[in-house]
Amino acid sequence: MNKSKVCIMLSTYNGVKYIDEQMESLLAQHEVDVQINIRDDGSSDGTLQKLNEYAKSHPGQIRVIKGENLGVIGSFFELMCQTEPVYDYYAFCDQDDVWKQDKLIRAVTKLQSSQSNIPLMYCSSTQMVDQDLNNLSVWPTLPPKPLSMYNALVENCCVGCTMVLNPIAFQQVKENIPSDLNQVIMHDWWIYLYASAFGEVIFDEEPMILYRQHQNNVLGGSNEGFIMKWKNRWNRFMNGKNHYILSKQAKMFLQIHKDQLSAQQQRDIQHFLNQLDSSWIKRIRYSSKMPFYRQASLDNLVLKLIYVLKKI
Repeated sequence: MNKSKVCIMLSTYNGVKYIDEQMESLLAQHEVDVQINIRDDGSSDGTLQKLNEYAKSHPGQIRVIKGENLGVIGSFFELMCQTEPVYDYYAFCDQDDVWKQDKLIRAVTKLQSSQSNIPLMYCSSTQMVDQDLNNLSVWPTLPPKPLSMYNALVENCCVGCTMVLNPIAFQQVKENIPSDLNQVIMHDWWIYLYASAFGEVIFDEEPMILYRQHQNNVLGGSNEGFIMKWKNRWNRFMNGKNHYILSKQAKMFLQIHKDQLSAQQQRDIQHFLNQLDSSWIKRIRYSSKMPFYRQASLDNLVLKLIYVLKKI
């Protein structure tokens, strides 16, 4: 039986401290043929040299692209553009985690159990660990509500470094990358939005990666307590950091994919955007019954509040 060919897309930036553990875990994947495409986003430490050593010792299996600093969103989209559409599946990867040996075969098996003629995206919970790989907690837990476009427009439930795409999802996202990445909140959020709108999202509650939490994490899960989490959210909101990001991304998504969206999807996104310009009474009325939702009740309440305040 032929093994599935999986292309792992890894973006690195000054990750020399933990890159060995991650690379070894990628090369140790069971029951799949792995190709590793790496784009270095302008590292100034020894990351690139280390990656080149791996490429030299695994000729044909590891490809290293030396890039200019684009930031995490730009780097991953550029990596997609430079990856040939010749594989059975496509996985995203961060530089400082450790993958369990059956991470990819588990994703492949679940993807193969769904229909293959639509965009499919697999994602999973993670085992959050400290910098020495000691277990902290499992995050995120299985979402209680459907992973639909009506969730994805206002919330990202999928951790990018757990995501695996089938060829249809990979090719269609690659062909429609936004020209203005300032309108995109994060590459994984954009892909979740696409897959949920046009295909199926498979969430695996079994954590398949050790998701390292440390001071230099670009992004990631949070092991902070409830009070600290909401304090940090409040501070970001008051500083204006999260203002208008949902509506900007929704507008860009509608602009790019209008012809592919169903009439109902088009109407719902357009209504979501149009009602922002209405009176505060109409915004209250709309937010109370809008079809878009977040998974947790408190998050959903906050969503309605920021909509009424026109900060969405």
